[in-house]
Amino acid sequence: MDEFIFFITGEVEHPLTIDPSVWIFDERKVDLNTFFIEKKEIEDPEIAYRKAISAQWDKEIIEGSEAPNPNANGNKITYNKKELLNLSYGMPLEPFLLHTNPKENANKVKIITKSGEEFTYDFEVARKLIAGFSKEGKPLKEDGPIHLYHGDGTNLDSPIKEVSEIKLVSTGNNS
Repeated sequence: MDEFIFFITGEVEHPLTIDPSVWIFDERKVDLNTFFIEKKEIEDPEIAYRKAISAQWDKEIIEGSEAPNPNANGNKITYNKKELLNLSYGMPLEPFLLHTNPKENANKVKIITKSGEEFTYDFEVARKLIAGFSKEGKPLKEDGPIHLYHGDGTNLDSPIKEVSEIKLVSTGNNS
């Protein structure tokens, strides 16, 4: 099972061990079939939150508010099973990089593959990487656990495959 996980380590306060197979139910996932074509910008979470609150406020002012119904399972999240079993999905890497609480000197991100290949990005560029974790509804068992795509889609046809570790480093630190 170890071949289906990857690690975020290095100059961080909280190293992570990640199993991307659980991302299929994460609402932050993106459809890789349309994400780069639409050239979506990943919206700042603070701005998205403010927009959602504002929209809810406007709705309640215009339509009135509804009392919660304890019999309705309002917290239930539903999924379109057909989509989950057929689409290719990715996950923005930024929340995971930030969750590690990078040390102040961490300014580069080194991507290490199972074969030992290394790719280095500035931290700000790495924040925009998308981790592909499913192709046509199937986990990336052959060359996964994840494929990394540049946020602008420039390596859409040749993502970094077989990623085993994402390591935050400081300039001049090659370990």
